[in-house]
Amino acid sequence: MKISERGQITIPKKMREQYGLFPECDVIVQPTDNGVLVRPVNSRREQVEQWLAGMRGSANAGLSTDEIMQLTRGED
Repeated sequence: MKISERGQITIPKKMREQYGLFPECDVIVQPTDNGVLVRPVNSRREQVEQWLAGMRGSANAGLSTDEIMQLTRGED
């Protein structure tokens, strides 16, 4: 493989298919100790799942479930 004057490379079709590098997909280019890693950005679903996992258990208002339910229902 060669890098073009514009910094472009052609990844063989077999490798693109194997690693999920499809036309118009976003990729991440990361430096490593051994060179450069090119990988697809996580799918939208994976991004949402990671975000939810990070948020899980983080909502803590210091209230019990019953107190929160009273607030959301407008009960005194």
